[in-house]
Amino acid sequence: MIVLIALLNGINNLYAIIAIFGVNAAMILFGLVMEQVNQNRESVNWWPFIFGCIAGIVPWIAIVIGLVTSATDNTMINGIPVNADGVPPFVYGIVISLFLLFNCFALNQWLQYRGKGKFTDYLYGEKVYLVLSLVAKSALAWQIFGGTLASPS
Repeated sequence: MIVLIALLNGINNLYAIIAIFGVNAAMILFGLVMEQVNQNRESVNWWPFIFGCIAGIVPWIAIVIGLVTSATDNTMINGIPVNADGVPPFVYGIVISLFLLFNCFALNQWLQYRGKGKFTDYLYGEKVYLVLSLVAKSALAWQIFGGTLASPS
């Protein structure tokens, strides 16, 4: 998903895409490490979570830089009207909404390992992951589908 969002923001350099893919994979692997090192422990080791958050913010920094710096002289890209900075308007919605959704995964893990309220049940947190995954992927698909069908004005 993050690679697609990066591509929508004009990041099309193969090396940058590979790096974004790699750092996002590292973030996911830190989540796995978080689960592995905290099994059957009384106190939580937060280092994997912290490192995962650091790795996870890197692609978003690149995406925001790509969004801000994608200036163009054209007012249309493939028949889609663009803002002054060359990005189709629906891309802003994708970036903002999916940034918030992506951060909900980290929030869910934090709540899950904090273990308060409904999150004392580990399976509740896992169910929240499933819902977040479905919502994030559906939101991206519908926003791209709707944005690419936008009629030029």
